[in-house]
Amino acid sequence: MRLRLMLALLLGIGAAAACDRGVRSEDVGMTSSGIAVSRAGTTGGQAVRPGIHPAVVFGERVNPYTGNASAIQDGRRLFVAYNCSGCHGGRAGGGMGPALRDSAWIYGNSDTQIFGTIVEGRSAGMPAWGKVLPEDQIWKLVAYIRTLGTAEEPDKVLQ
Repeated sequence: MRLRLMLALLLGIGAAAACDRGVRSEDVGMTSSGIAVSRAGTTGGQAVRPGIHPAVVFGERVNPYTGNASAIQDGRRLFVAYNCSGCHGGRAGGGMGPALRDSAWIYGNSDTQIFGTIVEGRSAGMPAWGKVLPEDQIWKLVAYIRTLGTAEEPDKVLQ
């Protein structure tokens, strides 16, 4: 009886260790229809996350406000008005939510991916704003976010 218990325990530990291994992000790719598939490597220097991607849901979108200084300034005002810094920190340097000033992006940093994150939210705490904000305001927020840490950023952080 003791031998069977020990054998079952060892098998259980082995199975748990095998499950804990999980799927490495570098083993996951995306088909043209947005379905995650197994493959080696990364896309654009970022690991591809499994699941449906914003480009599939929204199509490849082009931000109408890219490079528009007035819209970027509006995006800054919206960022403050909607208290985005409450989670992303002052000047989007990170807080309870991730920093938006660096190159490390969990869900991607293209205009479409940022738009998708704002519209749909994320399970780790980002609320979905798609039913609250008009699309026009979301694109202005995206335009502002894309300037963070660049020469085009309005109200730059003093070094």
